[in-house]
Amino acid sequence: MIQSLYLALKYLQYNSYQTLTLVGSIGLMLYLPAGLQKLISESEQQMMSRAETTPLIIGPKGNSTDLVINGIYFEQNEIEQISYLKARELDQLGFGYSIPLISVYKARDYPIVGTTLDYFKFRKLSVDEGRNLQFIGECVIGSEVSETLNLSVGDSLVSSPDNFLDLAGSYPLQMTVVGILKASNTPDDKAVFTDLKTNWVIMGFGHGHEDMSMVNDPTLILKKDSSNITASSKLFIHNQIDGKKLQSFHFHGDIMSFPISAILFVTNDHKSTTLLRGRYKTADYQEQVLIPSEVISNLLENIFRIKHIFNTVFILVGAATLLILGLIIILTLRLRRKELYTMFTIGSSKTKTMEIISGELLFVICGSFLLATILYGFTGYFVDDFIRQFII
Repeated sequence: MIQSLYLALKYLQYNSYQTLTLVGSIGLMLYLPAGLQKLISESEQQMMSRAETTPLIIGPKGNSTDLVINGIYFEQNEIEQISYLKARELDQLGFGYSIPLISVYKARDYPIVGTTLDYFKFRKLSVDEGRNLQFIGECVIGSEVSETLNLSVGDSLVSSPDNFLDLAGSYPLQMTVVGILKASNTPDDKAVFTDLKTNWVIMGFGHGHEDMSMVNDPTLILKKDSSNITASSKLFIHNQIDGKKLQSFHFHGDIMSFPISAILFVTNDHKSTTLLRGRYKTADYQEQVLIPSEVISNLLENIFRIKHIFNTVFILVGAATLLILGLIIILTLRLRRKELYTMFTIGSSKTKTMEIISGELLFVICGSFLLATILYGFTGYFVDDFIRQFII
């Protein structure tokens, strides 16, 4: 038997292209159903675990899926915004506490998430290097952001303009990295966290500039009286907030009216959840209250219906592959007729010939299983890309 396996291996090595083609086709046939099932299962588990740990999301009425995706995974779909006052009003109800969020802009393709320190406590995020947020203009970055962009504590990160052609649009701000979060294997690893005021500065609701009372250039002043000084457009606006410039940053308008994307609301108990949802069923509120797990569950149910179609297709493809494999074996035996005749001539029995051919099939099938196993092992690395490409 060992001699038969040796001859089978030598034959496969000699016909390496044919062998690789068979191994590749059979290996992919074995991998695709199992690999897709693993991708779907891990994606569903990852998305549901994130949603189940978020009690309620409150935001503008409209597309509930976009609101939840923005509030949980920071995918910046175009959604309406609500005022910061809504978060303060919720806190006064006594049903729990609110965590305002604003996720509109990016820094080098990573979402900038404005929030409060309560968010880090709620998500159980801890700082691995540096410290947490304290002042305007600071940011704390996720572990993947730090690794990918090669950023460390003390480095700077500039927000990306919303539109390069819109000079009056968002305000590119150079933020100082003061902390790096420990890896949590969640979307938080791919986010840049700031406080709400830093996001409002980026949005243009606040800015900093030199003290107008100390300006000597008359072209920088449009109007001046005993109480007010109106600056011209030539006045330089600071794009970085540090210790010297911090006091010069100020906001125009009522902070309570400034926008946020959503509110994560952590209720005290199930009764508080029920009472709060009941309040928002009335027409007096322009916002909606969502249970993220219900929204994500409906989303996954609709998306993963295609899994059944894929399974049927894979069965048909597998049957076709087996038929093609059988045809290849028959054709190979016909092409090897002279070779087999030579083997019989030199004294090889039919049993020995069948052992050699069976050995060839055994090596091909083992190689196919090995390829399928390797591909299956790498499947977990593509879960995040799968979620972003086909779900979010």
